[in-house]
Amino acid sequence: MVRFGLTVVRHGETRYNKDKILQGQGVDEPLSATGFRQADAAGVFLSNVKFTHVFSSDLLRAKQTCAAILGKNKFCRDLEVKYDARLRERKYGVAEGRPLADLKAMAKDAGEQCPSFTPSGGETLDEVRERARDFFEFLCQLAVGLEQKEPGASSRSSGTPKEQFVFPWTNHSSEGEPSSEGGESSKVLLDANILVVSHGAYMRSWIGYFVSDLNCTLPANLTKSQLSSVSPNTGVSHFVVKLENGNLSKPEIACVCLNQDSHLVDVGAECVASKVF
Repeated sequence: MVRFGLTVVRHGETRYNKDKILQGQGVDEPLSATGFRQADAAGVFLSNVKFTHVFSSDLLRAKQTCAAILGKNKFCRDLEVKYDARLRERKYGVAEGRPLADLKAMAKDAGEQCPSFTPSGGETLDEVRERARDFFEFLCQLAVGLEQKEPGASSRSSGTPKEQFVFPWTNHSSEGEPSSEGGESSKVLLDANILVVSHGAYMRSWIGYFVSDLNCTLPANLTKSQLSSVSPNTGVSHFVVKLENGNLSKPEIACVCLNQDSHLVDVGAECVASKVF
């Protein structure tokens, strides 16, 4: 059985996030000062997590967030980041660079509602979900390839087929056990541990795909509104993915935490994460 961890982080705040202006793919804004502080806080939160692979959207706000996270990491500062266009934000066409209120007005004029409305030149939700599905299948193939490369053995320092990874949250599923180091953390045996930095609307579609198409299990205390909402800036979600006998067609996915933002508590009141995509 192949098992890997998947940690997904939304980029930090940009000036356009704060002003509730749509960025999509055509507006490539850098992080604001607040966004850099959020990214640093996420990096500190994840500083003791050892990642084996790192992927990021190739848009600037995601690149800068990813660099800040790795810059705080005790294990992965020199790990190569793979930039992938499949992780880009949803394309909003003629609405990019315009206030979110304009998108809502366009939807109303068309007799539709956000987020299902697609402005001219934009991507449909199905198209975004297809991008997410394609990327996730790529990750599954990557994990299976690692297991096939070293069947029954491992070159990792642990000397066992799987390596133990420690995470800064309590794992309420059967995948983890409490860390002996104390605090709110858990330990999990995995073949790989993957970090992905992406965007709010894209992540919502990806998680929707996990839940509706792949029957992802969710934390018991998760509400429907939490599940359907856009992640705050630098919100952290974590999943454990199992592939029985390397079967790519039937992954088992458990959501450990969704859109976690406790790392922002000490950043300052002005850094409360925006949920505008």
